[in-house]
Amino acid sequence: MVKDFSLLEKKLGVKFNNQDLLRQALVHRSYLNENPDCGLEHNERMEFLGDAVLELVTTEYLFKNYPNPEGELTGYRSALVNSHMLSEIAVELGINDFLLLSRGEARDTGKARECILANAMEAIIGAMYLDAEYKVSADFITRHVLKELPRVLEDKLYVDAKSAFQEQAQDRVGVTPVYEVLKEWGPDHAKQFEIGVFLDKEMVATGQGLSKQEAQQEAARRALEVKKW
Repeated sequence: MVKDFSLLEKKLGVKFNNQDLLRQALVHRSYLNENPDCGLEHNERMEFLGDAVLELVTTEYLFKNYPNPEGELTGYRSALVNSHMLSEIAVELGINDFLLLSRGEARDTGKARECILANAMEAIIGAMYLDAEYKVSADFITRHVLKELPRVLEDKLYVDAKSAFQEQAQDRVGVTPVYEVLKEWGPDHAKQFEIGVFLDKEMVATGQGLSKQEAQQEAARRALEVKKW
């Protein structure tokens, strides 16, 4: 099915000079296995560029507008640019409908789809940067990513759950939590992890993520809920 990327441009609020850059930002590596003659590369290099642009714009905004210490600003930034937040924004923008995936990847849900959507968001930002200028990508990030900052602050999404659980565990039961990888799967460029958090021999909770750190944070969040700490 031919996708009308002009509809996506309207959702993004950005008109591309070279629409092929936008198309390439939506090409997952798996799509090329089934469509080697599509004339486009996969989006991983654009994702690499977009990740850097996103971090710079977010960092600059936080630095200029919040006099908080570095550690707090790092937490704010992490909550704004992590894969969960980016995938939520991607869903709001309807990016799911424009992804170019293999038939197998198109059936994936959960963390796998979250990873694909987050990567596509970064690739789209990279495409904007290549197509026009810094201001275009910065304006897009301001409209769609930085607008989430009030929610991040209100809901305390920036809180380091791993540190909070360790502090509570040491204070309440005198034990330091230990994290163990229970399972890992997926290709190298999109590895997923399931990690358990233990107090002595008790596995309190598990978490999944696109990195070990993300899975540990999810496990710690769930552990705080389980223990009602």
